[in-house]
Amino acid sequence: MSARAVMVLGTTSHAGKTWLATALCRWYARQGLKVAPFKAQNMSNNARVVPGLDGELGEIGSAQYFQALAARAVPDVRMNPVLLKPERDTASQVVVMGRVRADLAAVPWRERSEQLWPFARDALDALLAENDVVVLEGAGSPAEINLHANDYVNMRSALHARAACLLVTDIDRGGAFAHLFGTHQLLPEAESALIRGFVLNRFRGDARLLAPGPAQLQSLTGVPTVAVLPMWRDHGLPEEDGVFDEAPAGASNGCVIAVVAYPRISNLDEFQPLRSAPDVRLRWARTPAELEGADWIVLPGSKHTSGDLAWLRAQGLDAPIAQHAAAGKRVLGVCGGLQMLGLDLRDPHGVDGSAIGLGLLPLTTQFDRDKLLRATRAQFGDAQGDWAALSGTSFQGYEIRHGRTEARGDVQAVLRNQLGEAIGWQQGSVLGVYAHGLFESADAMRALFGTGTRTLDSVFDGLADFIDEHFEPGVLNRLIQP
Repeated sequence: MSARAVMVLGTTSHAGKTWLATALCRWYARQGLKVAPFKAQNMSNNARVVPGLDGELGEIGSAQYFQALAARAVPDVRMNPVLLKPERDTASQVVVMGRVRADLAAVPWRERSEQLWPFARDALDALLAENDVVVLEGAGSPAEINLHANDYVNMRSALHARAACLLVTDIDRGGAFAHLFGTHQLLPEAESALIRGFVLNRFRGDARLLAPGPAQLQSLTGVPTVAVLPMWRDHGLPEEDGVFDEAPAGASNGCVIAVVAYPRISNLDEFQPLRSAPDVRLRWARTPAELEGADWIVLPGSKHTSGDLAWLRAQGLDAPIAQHAAAGKRVLGVCGGLQMLGLDLRDPHGVDGSAIGLGLLPLTTQFDRDKLLRATRAQFGDAQGDWAALSGTSFQGYEIRHGRTEARGDVQAVLRNQLGEAIGWQQGSVLGVYAHGLFESADAMRALFGTGTRTLDSVFDGLADFIDEHFEPGVLNRLIQP
């Protein structure tokens, strides 16, 4: 083990671990160091296709994918060796080293954690051996005392890597000092000794008003507060979990795009460019009222297509979507959303569930037992009408799906992958595509909206600049000193 390890822990979920870990990846990479991210286990339906073992492709959480890019590293499955993709409230698909492990899905949580730790440990050891710095991200809180004995994502990983840990809390929620103190006190002494600094995230106001809190906290714990990070909503990094905003985001008078936010929505990080586009108003829709006045309706990916389709109907969203299409307004389905737009879903292997589709595209989808993972170079052919601007546009995307779709009527195949396979169909104003990543393409954004979007590199540099400004001088370098 040659690398120095820095770990970002949180007092709660959504404290700011993911974006801070991403910022650290870019900050250390800018020092000329070889950097890799690592999260032992992630729970998210946002995933990316990356190189796996033995030359095969695999999938990891989108957060670690972006962290790898921030680190100027090639993403691979070791950076997120275990990915749990929720399918229902009580069940998740288990992905280990990039591949689905159906045999582990039914194993009780505690026993499963002990079986998964060796995969995570070996992946971490490999990254530590190959890099100068490994930036680890925890999950939830490290001080969940009911789970602590079997939690390998937080302190077991920290101890194994001998990581210098930062503990971040969301001060905007209130109770920040109590969260920091309580988390520190609930950890065994060998683990709390790894915490090298507290970070107050999302602070609004005059930082001088925090006194004497940080000094008192240090006297109680021996740990200094090393950064007070101001509230920063528009940093540009896709959010890891949930929808980006409950409220609409973007231009108040721009093109209104309503994304249907069903319960098992997946790969929604690909819509981040719309959130920051200058002439777009992005809205998340769960009710018919939230579809009213939309210029576009988007049906995004889904981890449980038949279940989310049933939810969509129960919410009364099917009729407004059909009316929107009948009025000649744009409807876009991506992956699971494409499948919903078709005639029916057939599931002979019990993968997802059979269902009747919305009938807006004459397509039939059958779910195969094996998941298709593919990095995709997608090319639009002769698109028509409202989608004509995409004709000839290509973009680099990815496919993650069990579904295999065939046309059953008069519908135009307008998108093909590098193998020449049809992966997108159009009928009138309705377009369905299997390739994720359309809005991450500058060419596609210019074709659709006449403007590009922020590059990921500029986003990562902005994150690094932000922590460089707001961390105490010298702290980040001291974290990686012996």
